[in-house]
Amino acid sequence: MTDEGELLWEPDAEWIARARITDFGRWLAEHAGVSASTYDELWRWSIADLGAFWSGLAQWYGLRWQTPPTTALADAAMPGARWFPGGTLNYAEHALYPPCGVEKDDVAVHFAREDGLGATLTWRELRTRVAAIRAALVEQGVGRGDRVAALVPNAPEALIAMLATASLGAIWSSCSPDFGAQAVADRFTQIEPSVLFAVDGYLYGGRAYDIRATVEALRAELPTLRATVLVPYLDDAATLPDSLRWPDLVAVPATLAFEPMPFDAPMWVLYSSGTTGLPKPILHCHGGILIEHAKQLSLHLDLGPGDRFFWFSTTGWMMWNLLVSGLVVGSSIVLYDGNPAHPGPDALWALAERTGITCFGVSAPFLQAGMRAGLHPGTTFDLSRIRSVGSTGAPLPPEGFAWVYEEVGRELMLSSLSGGTDVCTAFVGGAPNLPVRAGEIPCRMLGCDVQAFDADGNPVIDAVGELVITQPMPSMPVGFWNDPDGSRLREAYFEPYPGVWRHGDWIKITESGSCVIYGRSDSTLNRGGVRMGTAEFYRVVEELPGIADSLVIDTSAAGSGGQLLLYVVLDRGTSLDDVREELRTRIRSDLSPRHVPDDIVAIAEVPRTLNGKKCEVPVKRVLAGVPLEQAVSQGALKNPDAMTPFVESAAARA
Repeated sequence: MTDEGELLWEPDAEWIARARITDFGRWLAEHAGVSASTYDELWRWSIADLGAFWSGLAQWYGLRWQTPPTTALADAAMPGARWFPGGTLNYAEHALYPPCGVEKDDVAVHFAREDGLGATLTWRELRTRVAAIRAALVEQGVGRGDRVAALVPNAPEALIAMLATASLGAIWSSCSPDFGAQAVADRFTQIEPSVLFAVDGYLYGGRAYDIRATVEALRAELPTLRATVLVPYLDDAATLPDSLRWPDLVAVPATLAFEPMPFDAPMWVLYSSGTTGLPKPILHCHGGILIEHAKQLSLHLDLGPGDRFFWFSTTGWMMWNLLVSGLVVGSSIVLYDGNPAHPGPDALWALAERTGITCFGVSAPFLQAGMRAGLHPGTTFDLSRIRSVGSTGAPLPPEGFAWVYEEVGRELMLSSLSGGTDVCTAFVGGAPNLPVRAGEIPCRMLGCDVQAFDADGNPVIDAVGELVITQPMPSMPVGFWNDPDGSRLREAYFEPYPGVWRHGDWIKITESGSCVIYGRSDSTLNRGGVRMGTAEFYRVVEELPGIADSLVIDTSAAGSGGQLLLYVVLDRGTSLDDVREELRTRIRSDLSPRHVPDDIVAIAEVPRTLNGKKCEVPVKRVLAGVPLEQAVSQGALKNPDAMTPFVESAAARA
């Protein structure tokens, strides 16, 4: 086992000198009189004077105000902080004409589909197509505040339609076409869109799926639609009744323009997972997303012109929104659509070689799967252009950190990120002037006042606590859709600690400023007063050969006998008898005797949300006797049949 905290990489003087965060520090010293010789000093200044930090960042980045703001932060109260009042701008302008400057004939977008289909778009071509789709939306009467929905894969058409929507001041919302019909309806019916973009189908794992029946059913539930635009994706000749065709619209020349929008004007709607009810429609704004993503991508991921930025995502996950924001710092972006393990588990590493990716972003489970599969991507492929690897979606255990440096490359920055859809960014992650230690996230990000609270609401260091944010961030939601008094927003984030954002994760902040995420705080394993996050548990369990996946549930707070139950997905050829005693031994020695499971059960698969997260809380509720339809929205699950064993178990225990 790799020890948590083991030093794996440290940037040398040359790496630090050319990093954009170093350039930002020099700019601050020259223009703002701020002297910070270490990252910790810079972070502490950034949260001590939020207005000066975000104002300085906007100037260094070159943010284009169409109307300048009166101040940076007029009101720091949460919820309801007022950022850059009076200022107007447009996100799409910065994505298509990034302030750093790009050559119009350079490649802006690389696209690859799992079946080998590929394409590139130059900046000139991207601007031309956005202008055409913008004009088509205007023809349908779309303007400020109107909603535009899209059932589209991670392909150039999604990016183009989103930028066209934002350029008009309309509000974008997208779902991946592999979402079930009810899951899509649960989201889009809430926001009442005027226009729907939809593909005829999609590919996944070598199979084609025609979704036109889903589109027809969805349209019947959206009475506000003025038009549907069909994007032929599987079949160039595909048709859909009463629809416009993308190829016809994009072929019409038009002029590009950008509606000046208030800093806090809504730009897109993202959704919570919806596992326990209708997904919450979360509104993010033009200015907040622009300035936060500019910070995250340029200062923390060190991206800019000449970089090729990739993150595996669908259009239904916030990482797609972060990915396409690579454009605002002048990077070209790499879009991939399909199964990340098709035709084999090294498909994305082959993509990295083929497209020259410099920042390779994936989920922590993807990296762990490569480790368990015995992949050697750094020797199999030429990955010499990769300067950073990003990991998110779940805590990456120390062994996963070590595998990246052993099997991908020694001279790269591994950025394990944690944040959420709620803020459409990460608030803890890496920085190019900080070392990487196994199992630890290097820092709290600039401008993010992240703390760990104990049970009494006091900040703690070197102890596991509730992850909170004690000061506002520009990318915090400007509201939920159809929440006029803000009551749902307050209930979601601010009820436990008034004026403080509670995120719902366990975190430990070390004396050195690094962080460790231990999983959801509502899934805590509390055995005899000894609390443990599920991430610690999964690290030990899933390291054992023969274990493909796992789910651990503590029912002590659910009223069903107070048992600790471990569910495991076994590799082919492995039986429960092969691993049961070794599991108990390892858990006893590596975690604690109190956390040895009362029962270990083999299951076919772990239930997961559409974004791939383990459904710990819904399973816990089902085991407590809550009816399935009340415990979880079936449309929010990637594999709803995986809930069946837990329903049967609850019935047997009743």
